[in-house]
Amino acid sequence: MRFKKQESGEGEPSIQVNIMETADGGSNNLFYWGSTFFEPQKTPSNPTPAGRNGSQGSTIRAPEKKLTLFALRLAILEKAASGLGTLAFIWATVVLLGGFASMLEKRDFWSVTIILLIEGTRIFSRSHELEWQHEATWTLSEAGWNSFEAIKSSSRFIFRRIKAIFQLPSITKTDGDRCRRITGSNQTVTEFQNQVVQQMRRRTWYTPNVPLIPHAGWIFLLKNVSRILTWLQLLSATACVTLSLMRLIKQDYGEVGQDNETKNGKAALDIFYGLALAEALMFLLEKAYWNWKISYGKLLEDVSLECELGLSGIISIKRFFYDAYSKCINGSIFDGLKIELVTYSQELLDSDFPDEQIIGARILQKLVKSNQFASETLRKIGTSTWVIERLVDMLNWKNPTEEEIRRCAAEIVSKLAGKKQNALRVSGIPGAMESISSLLHTGRISNAKSHDVHRNSIIPDQADYDFSVFNLYGLLILKKLAHDHENCGKIGNARGLLPNIIDLTSTGQSLLRNDRAPESQIKAVKRSLQVVKMLVSTTGNTGKMLRQAISEIVFTVSNIRDILQYGESHLVLQKLAIEILQSLAMDENAREKIGSTGGIVKLLLLIFFRPGFTEDENELSNQAGEALAMLALESKKNCERILKVQQVLDCLVSMLNDPVLRINAFRILRNLCAYSATECSDRLKGVTAAMPTVLRAIMLEKDKLLEVSIGLTTQICKFMSSTKFAEELEQAGIKETDLIQKLIEILNKYNYPEIKVPRIRRFVTELAIWMMKADRKYVQLFKNFEMDQLLVNVAETTSELECFHVFSGSVGLSKHSRTLSSVVDTALELITGD
Repeated sequence: MRFKKQESGEGEPSIQVNIMETADGGSNNLFYWGSTFFEPQKTPSNPTPAGRNGSQGSTIRAPEKKLTLFALRLAILEKAASGLGTLAFIWATVVLLGGFASMLEKRDFWSVTIILLIEGTRIFSRSHELEWQHEATWTLSEAGWNSFEAIKSSSRFIFRRIKAIFQLPSITKTDGDRCRRITGSNQTVTEFQNQVVQQMRRRTWYTPNVPLIPHAGWIFLLKNVSRILTWLQLLSATACVTLSLMRLIKQDYGEVGQDNETKNGKAALDIFYGLALAEALMFLLEKAYWNWKISYGKLLEDVSLECELGLSGIISIKRFFYDAYSKCINGSIFDGLKIELVTYSQELLDSDFPDEQIIGARILQKLVKSNQFASETLRKIGTSTWVIERLVDMLNWKNPTEEEIRRCAAEIVSKLAGKKQNALRVSGIPGAMESISSLLHTGRISNAKSHDVHRNSIIPDQADYDFSVFNLYGLLILKKLAHDHENCGKIGNARGLLPNIIDLTSTGQSLLRNDRAPESQIKAVKRSLQVVKMLVSTTGNTGKMLRQAISEIVFTVSNIRDILQYGESHLVLQKLAIEILQSLAMDENAREKIGSTGGIVKLLLLIFFRPGFTEDENELSNQAGEALAMLALESKKNCERILKVQQVLDCLVSMLNDPVLRINAFRILRNLCAYSATECSDRLKGVTAAMPTVLRAIMLEKDKLLEVSIGLTTQICKFMSSTKFAEELEQAGIKETDLIQKLIEILNKYNYPEIKVPRIRRFVTELAIWMMKADRKYVQLFKNFEMDQLLVNVAETTSELECFHVFSGSVGLSKHSRTLSSVVDTALELITGD
């Protein structure tokens, strides 16, 4: 079997087991687990990144471009209408009232005057309407959203409001009435609005409900001013069209144009009425176009759907559209075309106003989750340092009123950390690790560690705060950051971060054996274990520091013990826990702490010996075996603890024939024989019963199993004489010359150090030394097979690879007490007799 690392849907590393048959097709090697500690692992080279497609920018869909184009067209109509209105105003004041005022009929004088007044009113209301509309965008029925629909809906409740004209406005009541009118799909929108309202009410007024004039009732609430202004515009435009058409149709201008002094008066009036009519019609055309696209074309809903912003996205899209339209109106008509949704939301995120912050955060959250827009959005966020700083700062916002913004920021950062370059930028922000650490706060008072309860008291003021969501996001961010070696060092150096991570690994019987346990708690334990595993498996000096720091936290090993003891129904958690123990055991001090923690050794043995009926159970047993082999490595006390377990030696010997567990059984027995104290020798004598099995493995097996077989044979030989050794060879049906020839074949095959079996040449040489020391006849046999020449080749090709017991990546740990060169020299001396 081989392990193959894969990425799961969540970006987490998983293990795929591929069953491979050996060349001889033997069933003994049907299950062949790899190792990450007893052989070095080359650092995989990063694949060449795909070149950036030069045309990518032009092919990326940007649904908001429909809105900016719509805003441009509206702005053209609006500015054209305003231009005609200005021209009509100038014409009337300069030409008509300035030149023909005394000659005008009474009806024309007042018609011109009324048109000027109502147009002045319309222009005034129009110039301020966008400002009022922008501030009133939080209500679903504001006039600026859909002018004609607003009039229609307003007329239905205007009479119900007349009674309240002189009553004090009630913000709560107004919001309640509005919320009750929203049903169906708008329920999500309402919830989002309520969140924003709550954000805005803390220390400031909720703008749409500001009473502009005291005791003036609902009319002068800010959100209703938009309706009033729209009504004024539509009524004035309608009145202008009516008056202009009436005068142009009747053409009864009296004495104007009847003499030389007023011969141009009729034409002047026609031009004025024509300009006024054109301006009013242009405005109504704009309103009709607006209403058609918004109300019947569902433009905003479609854009929100295409942007994948969800039901509440209509609020954000509405705000975006008003800002784009305002830019087109207040500046160049092309200014609105320069706005795009990501940059717009980033600017809102940096606002000082909660309503804008929550809109910006919500837009970015939706975009980074979208399959279509995530890549481009993350690229733009990643290249904006100030945006990353802002998001990281939001992770520290612990006020319950800012929970929504903080959650969005945490999700965005978690997505951002999934890209290597962005992860480095996130970790490079000063105080970033401390901000991430704040997400791991549980809101509980930590009590002394008990059997089942570690955190059981909730802080009263934060009882309704959803800490579990932030815990999961914080762990996810750390897990993604920990893929980089440098970030692991930063995580370890962040004050209080490691204890917070370890705190989340706390479980107990009440959680692990509870079928109704919250999924979020199990998931938090899993992610915290994954983060710890990544940290303790870090290579180099950083890894050494992290293993020491994590092992010194008093709850680390005891939390893992709880998982091993009660987590039989959570194999994934147990596997992660055992892998953490394996990595920690690479540190000598940590190895002793693990062994001295009551029950750890016994639990690992139980898991190792437990019958496996599934592939996952077999894999878990092998992980436990490897952890035991690591704990026994160069540790007399741990060897003694293992040997104290009843019948452990017999069980290990029987495991040598198990096709699944035999490799780690070989390793455990070898380490027990090699590193146990002298007083344990009597207990180990029973290991000689395994000699026939081990010798047959040398003759039949290959690669790793062959390596561990030779290593165990050398150690077992220490407990027997040469006569006993010869008897064991005979019992196994192996001739002495066949064994020596097999050793020669191994040295011929591995004439250079091999990564998969880094210790095989050392073990062969050590076995040859024992045989020659035990009986001089073996010296001549080795000479006959020209062993001395092979040993010279070994001496000339030794490397650092062959000098270590275990490896962390490509870094060797636990160096052998003797160098391979020294071992080879001893063997050559015995053969040559020097």
